[in-house]
Amino acid sequence: MAFTCATGKHRRPSRMKRTTARAAGVAALATTGVIGTIAAPALAADNSVEQTGLMPVVSAGESLVDQLDAQAAAQAQAAAQKKAAAEAKRKAEARAKEIREAKERAAREAERERLNRFVAPISGSYVSTGYKTGGSLWSSGSHTGVDFHAASGTSVHAVGRGTVVEAGWGGSYGNEIVIRMADGTYTQYGHLSSIGVSVGQSVTPGQQIGLSGATGNVTGPHLHFEARTTAEYGSDIDPVAYLRSHGVNV
Repeated sequence: MAFTCATGKHRRPSRMKRTTARAAGVAALATTGVIGTIAAPALAADNSVEQTGLMPVVSAGESLVDQLDAQAAAQAQAAAQKKAAAEAKRKAEARAKEIREAKERAAREAERERLNRFVAPISGSYVSTGYKTGGSLWSSGSHTGVDFHAASGTSVHAVGRGTVVEAGWGGSYGNEIVIRMADGTYTQYGHLSSIGVSVGQSVTPGQQIGLSGATGNVTGPHLHFEARTTAEYGSDIDPVAYLRSHGVNV
């Protein structure tokens, strides 16, 4: 007599049915995109999935790790780029500072040279009467300075840096200016038609201090120029040699 298996809820499914059901479940998860982290252990415990021809399931955890690795790499790259940009900016600022300081040093040096140079009292002129020339025109019997040829109203310049100690009427010198130079010597400018500076004023090389003329004891317009060791009359020194010693071509 043949025996038949009873049907009902207590009957255990066959191995074939269990394998088929598990494979169908994995396929369904793969199709919907819902893959649990338990998929891999389940497959490892039962190699029946391999027999169905289905591809192994990649867990969601592995995908998340890849995303985190990519994000970390991007952040590291951004940090490196930011650091490189900051370093480039620092170098550019340092270079700009060096250039600025070099320009400032050059400007200071140029200004120092300008303030320490000497110029002729009349531009483009020449000495018309020399130093110690004798004659009755001078009370001392000789010329205590030199005369520069100049028409009335010609610009008269300070020959160097100094401070005005006299500016006004000087008797036979007419309108005169006396400047104490930076090196302690004095220069005098006589017979001026007008005076453009005042006592106590600082002057620089080439600065206009007045206009030439024919005031005082003169026979015609010109500039009387003296170099002295003091501000007083009688302390005169050779003005041409004085100017040449300071680099002026006279």
